[in-house]
Amino acid sequence: MATSVKQKVIGIDVSKDSLAICHLAEEKVQHLETENNQTGFKQLIKQCGTESLYVMEATGIYYLQLAYYLHEQGAQVVVVNPVIIKRYIQMHLGKGKSDKKDAQWIRRYGEQTQVAFWQPEEQVIVECRQLEQVIEQLIKQKTMIINSLEALERQPVKSQLAAKSLKQTLMTLEKQIKQLEEQLLDNLEKAFAQEIKLLSSIPGIGRKTAGMLLLFAEGFRNVTNYRQLIAKAGLSPREYTSGSSIRGKVRITKMGGSLIRSKLFMCSFSAKKSNAACKALYERLVAKGKNGKVALIAVCNKLLKQAFAIVKSSIPYRPDFANISA
Repeated sequence: MATSVKQKVIGIDVSKDSLAICHLAEEKVQHLETENNQTGFKQLIKQCGTESLYVMEATGIYYLQLAYYLHEQGAQVVVVNPVIIKRYIQMHLGKGKSDKKDAQWIRRYGEQTQVAFWQPEEQVIVECRQLEQVIEQLIKQKTMIINSLEALERQPVKSQLAAKSLKQTLMTLEKQIKQLEEQLLDNLEKAFAQEIKLLSSIPGIGRKTAGMLLLFAEGFRNVTNYRQLIAKAGLSPREYTSGSSIRGKVRITKMGGSLIRSKLFMCSFSAKKSNAACKALYERLVAKGKNGKVALIAVCNKLLKQAFAIVKSSIPYRPDFANISA
């Protein structure tokens, strides 16, 4: 949706404790700085009103309270990937960096670019993503404990108390991870029962991966084509060539969902054997001389393509269905 020419655009550079705000008043650039809290939000609305278009970067978690507040007040909100703003500034040969300058660039981007309005995610998606993040943190702690135990076992002198403490911590972490994973899957199955059933029909994808895919794709609600999923997972190929002298390898972007990317890569080993379309694709690429990893990444992309088609069509996997398995 294109930004209205007459609509006032507010650029906001968000940091942990403050908001740097840039807007036009009587055709003159104005700057305002407020705290990143409810008091600052009210000051912002009082100054700029609810009829304005508020544009900000997706800066960690620090933009969320502001975005929710503005949305609740009835204002239109745009949240932009920081990489896009960075590229926009570079494209316009912007020099120097400060919060005020960044806010001004963000405002200009909102005025000159076709933008999509931000909407809050469903509560179940937000809660499940928080569970997923805690599980990731606990898994990292578990890995650290395992490494510490292995290092301790190699010591010529070993404290039994230290070993006992590490083993107890490991058991506690494993129990917590299991409980949270079960709760996460249970929440997703209650919210997306039909979608999980559909995704689980794909050979190579189990219920746990199906749940992770739904969380990753936010229930497939706002996904309009499978290429968006591939790009979001960081599985899009990126070519590195220039003229006749530079011929780099084609690699994936690795931007975005590292967790779902690693999960899909594990699923690809099973899919290349049990999933008809994935098996044909893998064998064709290997026959052409592609190495195994490149072929497996192609299988990951195929799985995402199948997942998108199956959820959108509400038709379970059928190996003879060309529109899905092709």
